[in-house]
Amino acid sequence: MSPSRLRSFVPAAVLVGGLGFGLAAGCGDAATPACRVGADCASGVCSSDGRCVAGAGADAAAQQDGAAGGEGGASSSGGSSSGGSGDGGPSGCTAVRDGVVSLSDMPLAPGLKANFRVATDVDVDVAGVKKGDGTRTWDLSGALPGDHAVVSELRSAAGTWYAADFPTASYVTKLSDTSDLLGVFKLDAQALVLLGVVSPDGGLTRTRVTNDPSAVILSLPFTVGKTWTSNVTVSGLANGVVTAYSEKYETEVDAKGELKTPLGTFQVLRVSTVLTRTVGVIPTTTRTFAFVAECHGTVARVRSRDNETQAEFVRAAEVERMSP
Repeated sequence: MSPSRLRSFVPAAVLVGGLGFGLAAGCGDAATPACRVGADCASGVCSSDGRCVAGAGADAAAQQDGAAGGEGGASSSGGSSSGGSGDGGPSGCTAVRDGVVSLSDMPLAPGLKANFRVATDVDVDVAGVKKGDGTRTWDLSGALPGDHAVVSELRSAAGTWYAADFPTASYVTKLSDTSDLLGVFKLDAQALVLLGVVSPDGGLTRTRVTNDPSAVILSLPFTVGKTWTSNVTVSGLANGVVTAYSEKYETEVDAKGELKTPLGTFQVLRVSTVLTRTVGVIPTTTRTFAFVAECHGTVARVRSRDNETQAEFVRAAEVERMSP
């Protein structure tokens, strides 16, 4: 397998890292599971014990109801009344809308599931509309050609064939809808990092590559204007074949505002990452935008085609946004 198959999909770390919903509040009791998949829940998120995770859907629905009546759906502070409302946020997390995302805003844990709509090779507006106060509005709520539903899940590395190689892992999750490869992530107060990439199963054709040092996907806490860079050596086995190459992640939190998704409207920070992978002497560059909301994590992610030169590109290789 070529190294290009190991695309890290930068904030796919955050795609499912975006399932930052508290687990304490459920829409049913443990004796009678309230859900099997996220679609069974108003929030769009189902926990591993079959209970709906409260917060996102109810908050977003309130925003949609307000939006139906006009601009009254937005808060007086310019933020959405969904996706991080201090009154209706997920259990264990209260968004203060100070434009800062920290560890407490991303309570990630194995077992969380959420629904996304995914489309590939489509036109997209990542620039949005700039407002007079410097914020922006983005709309990714509409249907896109080829849209399909995907259930994303955070899983534990415990008991897996690769567990011993990643003793500090917080969770693992699929990196893309088009591949079964799993990203191995660690989350602490300083950062969300990508430790490596593995195949679901071991054996002669297994994939297990590690990042040295770990790639910083989100440097915590962050707000508009923060930047960080990771220079990473990737090595290990790809489909059973020894491989090694380098990656450079250049990330900036470059905008804030309101984002409309199929689930509702969220107040977000836009995290822009340029990933340059160099195999031998040949570099390949991809651009990714992750839209991150307090207490909800990443609610949408847009990835460019390879070697895109336009910073705010208009054609995407993949678009993912949270849905009911």
